[in-house]
Amino acid sequence: MGSAERLIASMQELLWERGYSGTSPRAVQEMADVGQGSMYHHFQGKADLAVAAEHLMGRELQTQINERLSSGQTTVDKIAAFLTIDEHVLRGCRLGRLVQDTEVASNDELRAPIQTMFVWIQQNIASTLEDGRSNGEIRPDANIEALAATILAVRQGAYVLARAAQSEEPFRKAADGLIEMLTHGVCV
Repeated sequence: MGSAERLIASMQELLWERGYSGTSPRAVQEMADVGQGSMYHHFQGKADLAVAAEHLMGRELQTQINERLSSGQTTVDKIAAFLTIDEHVLRGCRLGRLVQDTEVASNDELRAPIQTMFVWIQQNIASTLEDGRSNGEIRPDANIEALAATILAVRQGAYVLARAAQSEEPFRKAADGLIEMLTHGVCV
Protein backbone atom coordinates (compact mmCIF):
# COMPACT_ATOMS: atom_id res chain seq x y z
CA MET A 1 0.00 0.00 0.00
CA GLY A 2 1.41 3.39 -0.98
CA SER A 3 1.47 6.45 1.25
CA ALA A 4 -1.74 7.91 -0.25
CA GLU A 5 -3.64 4.68 0.36
CA ARG A 6 -2.28 4.42 3.91
CA LEU A 7 -3.35 8.00 4.58
CA ILE A 8 -6.86 7.32 3.30
CA ALA A 9 -7.17 4.09 5.29
CA SER A 10 -5.90 5.81 8.43
CA MET A 11 -8.24 8.76 7.96
CA GLN A 12 -11.12 6.35 7.41
CA GLU A 13 -10.39 4.54 10.67
CA LEU A 14 -9.90 7.73 12.68
CA LEU A 15 -13.06 9.33 11.28
CA TRP A 16 -15.05 6.33 12.44
CA GLU A 17 -13.34 6.28 15.82
CA ARG A 18 -13.06 10.01 16.59
CA GLY A 19 -15.14 11.89 14.03
CA TYR A 20 -13.89 14.66 11.80
CA SER A 21 -13.47 17.28 14.54
CA GLY A 22 -11.56 14.84 16.74
CA THR A 23 -9.15 13.73 14.03
CA SER A 24 -5.96 15.72 13.57
CA PRO A 25 -3.75 15.56 10.49
CA ARG A 26 -0.89 14.58 12.82
CA ALA A 27 -2.82 11.56 14.13
CA VAL A 28 -3.53 10.45 10.56
CA GLN A 29 0.12 10.85 9.60
CA GLU A 30 1.25 8.86 12.63
CA MET A 31 -1.21 6.03 11.99
CA ALA A 32 -0.25 5.94 8.30
CA ASP A 33 3.45 6.16 9.18
CA VAL A 34 4.03 9.04 6.75
CA GLY A 35 5.38 12.53 7.14
CA GLN A 36 3.58 15.82 6.75
CA GLY A 37 5.18 16.41 3.36
CA SER A 38 3.79 13.16 2.02
CA MET A 39 0.29 14.01 3.21
CA TYR A 40 0.32 17.43 1.58
CA HIS A 41 1.86 15.99 -1.57
CA HIS A 42 -1.21 13.80 -2.04
CA PHE A 43 -3.96 15.92 -0.43
CA GLN A 44 -4.65 19.64 -0.14
CA GLY A 45 -5.45 19.27 3.55
CA LYS A 46 -7.54 17.48 6.14
CA ALA A 47 -10.87 18.07 4.35
CA ASP A 48 -9.53 16.75 1.03
CA LEU A 49 -8.22 13.62 2.75
CA ALA A 50 -11.52 13.17 4.62
CA VAL A 51 -13.47 13.34 1.35
CA ALA A 52 -11.21 10.65 -0.12
CA ALA A 53 -11.85 8.50 2.96
CA GLU A 54 -15.60 9.09 2.69
CA HIS A 55 -15.53 7.94 -0.95
CA LEU A 56 -13.68 4.77 0.09
CA MET A 57 -16.23 4.14 2.86
CA GLY A 58 -19.00 4.62 0.32
CA ARG A 59 -17.52 2.10 -2.11
CA GLU A 60 -17.11 -0.44 0.68
CA LEU A 61 -20.70 0.10 1.84
CA GLN A 62 -21.99 -0.22 -1.72
CA THR A 63 -20.41 -3.66 -1.98
CA GLN A 64 -21.93 -4.77 1.34
CA ILE A 65 -25.37 -3.37 0.52
CA ASN A 66 -25.41 -4.89 -2.97
CA GLU A 67 -24.61 -8.28 -1.44
CA ARG A 68 -27.34 -7.95 1.18
CA LEU A 69 -30.06 -6.68 -1.17
CA SER A 70 -29.34 -9.43 -3.68
CA SER A 71 -29.52 -12.23 -1.11
CA GLY A 72 -32.67 -14.09 -0.14
CA GLN A 73 -35.62 -15.30 -2.13
CA THR A 74 -38.28 -12.75 -1.22
CA THR A 75 -38.35 -8.99 -0.91
CA VAL A 76 -38.71 -9.28 2.86
CA ASP A 77 -35.70 -11.64 2.93
CA LYS A 78 -33.66 -9.02 1.05
CA ILE A 79 -34.73 -6.18 3.33
CA ALA A 80 -34.07 -8.38 6.37
CA ALA A 81 -30.56 -9.03 5.02
CA PHE A 82 -30.05 -5.27 4.67
CA LEU A 83 -31.14 -4.85 8.30
CA THR A 84 -28.86 -7.62 9.58
CA ILE A 85 -26.48 -6.57 12.33
CA ASP A 86 -22.87 -6.24 11.27
CA GLU A 87 -19.87 -6.92 13.43
CA HIS A 88 -19.39 -3.23 14.19
CA VAL A 89 -22.94 -2.33 15.25
CA LEU A 90 -21.81 -0.74 18.52
CA ARG A 91 -19.45 1.55 16.61
CA GLY A 92 -22.35 2.78 14.49
CA CYS A 93 -22.59 3.49 10.80
CA ARG A 94 -19.35 4.96 9.53
CA LEU A 95 -21.08 7.59 7.44
CA GLY A 96 -24.08 8.10 9.69
CA ARG A 97 -21.85 8.87 12.65
CA LEU A 98 -19.69 11.18 10.60
CA VAL A 99 -22.56 13.37 9.39
CA GLN A 100 -23.51 14.02 13.03
CA ASP A 101 -20.25 15.97 13.40
CA THR A 102 -21.07 19.70 13.22
CA GLU A 103 -18.05 20.45 11.02
CA VAL A 104 -19.15 17.81 8.51
CA ALA A 105 -22.84 18.75 8.59
CA SER A 106 -22.03 22.40 7.92
CA ASN A 107 -19.50 21.80 5.13
CA ASP A 108 -20.92 21.02 1.68
CA GLU A 109 -17.69 19.38 0.49
CA LEU A 110 -17.54 17.01 3.47
CA ARG A 111 -21.27 16.32 3.53
CA ALA A 112 -21.72 15.66 -0.21
CA PRO A 113 -20.26 12.11 -0.36
CA ILE A 114 -22.40 11.09 2.60
CA GLN A 115 -25.55 12.58 1.11
CA THR A 116 -24.78 10.89 -2.21
CA MET A 117 -24.34 7.56 -0.47
CA PHE A 118 -27.61 7.85 1.46
CA VAL A 119 -29.45 8.69 -1.79
CA TRP A 120 -27.82 5.66 -3.44
CA ILE A 121 -28.86 3.39 -0.56
CA GLN A 122 -32.47 4.62 -0.69
CA GLN A 123 -32.57 4.13 -4.46
CA ASN A 124 -31.35 0.55 -4.12
CA ILE A 125 -33.83 -0.22 -1.35
CA ALA A 126 -36.58 1.32 -3.51
CA SER A 127 -35.48 -0.82 -6.46
CA THR A 128 -35.69 -3.95 -4.29
CA LEU A 129 -39.16 -2.94 -3.11
CA GLU A 130 -40.24 -2.13 -6.67
CA ASP A 131 -39.14 -5.61 -7.75
CA GLY A 132 -41.29 -6.94 -4.91
CA ARG A 133 -44.23 -4.94 -6.15
CA SER A 134 -43.67 -6.21 -9.71
CA ASN A 135 -43.71 -9.84 -8.60
CA GLY A 136 -46.77 -9.36 -6.38
CA GLU A 137 -45.06 -9.40 -2.96
CA ILE A 138 -45.67 -5.71 -2.21
CA ARG A 139 -49.08 -4.05 -2.40
CA PRO A 140 -49.56 -2.08 -5.63
CA ASP A 141 -50.51 1.08 -3.70
CA ALA A 142 -47.45 1.03 -1.40
CA ASN A 143 -45.42 4.24 -1.33
CA ILE A 144 -42.07 2.76 -2.34
CA GLU A 145 -40.05 5.97 -1.85
CA ALA A 146 -41.42 6.51 1.65
CA LEU A 147 -40.79 2.87 2.55
CA ALA A 148 -37.19 3.07 1.30
CA ALA A 149 -36.56 6.20 3.39
CA THR A 150 -38.13 4.53 6.43
CA ILE A 151 -36.02 1.40 6.05
CA LEU A 152 -32.82 3.45 5.88
CA ALA A 153 -33.94 5.63 8.80
CA VAL A 154 -34.69 2.58 10.94
CA ARG A 155 -31.24 1.14 10.25
CA GLN A 156 -29.53 4.44 11.09
CA GLY A 157 -31.65 4.91 14.21
CA ALA A 158 -31.02 1.33 15.27
CA TYR A 159 -27.29 2.06 15.30
CA VAL A 160 -27.92 5.00 17.65
CA LEU A 161 -30.08 2.91 19.98
CA ALA A 162 -27.49 0.13 20.07
CA ARG A 163 -24.66 2.56 20.84
CA ALA A 164 -26.68 4.24 23.58
CA ALA A 165 -27.45 0.89 25.23
CA GLN A 166 -24.03 -0.60 24.43
CA SER A 167 -25.96 -3.64 23.27
CA GLU A 168 -26.93 -5.13 19.93
CA GLU A 169 -30.42 -5.89 21.26
CA PRO A 170 -32.05 -2.54 20.35
CA PHE A 171 -30.75 -2.92 16.79
CA ARG A 172 -32.25 -6.42 16.56
CA LYS A 173 -35.59 -5.24 17.95
CA ALA A 174 -35.78 -2.32 15.50
CA ALA A 175 -35.00 -4.61 12.56
CA ASP A 176 -37.49 -7.23 13.75
CA GLY A 177 -40.17 -4.57 14.24
CA LEU A 178 -39.69 -3.19 10.75
CA ILE A 179 -39.82 -6.66 9.20
CA GLU A 180 -43.02 -7.30 11.18
CA MET A 181 -44.54 -4.09 9.83
CA LEU A 182 -43.48 -4.91 6.26
CA THR A 183 -44.84 -8.43 6.50
CA HIS A 184 -48.21 -7.36 7.87
CA GLY A 185 -48.53 -3.94 6.27
CA VAL A 186 -47.36 -3.69 2.69
CA CYS A 187 -46.69 -7.28 1.69
CA VAL A 188 -49.51 -9.29 0.16
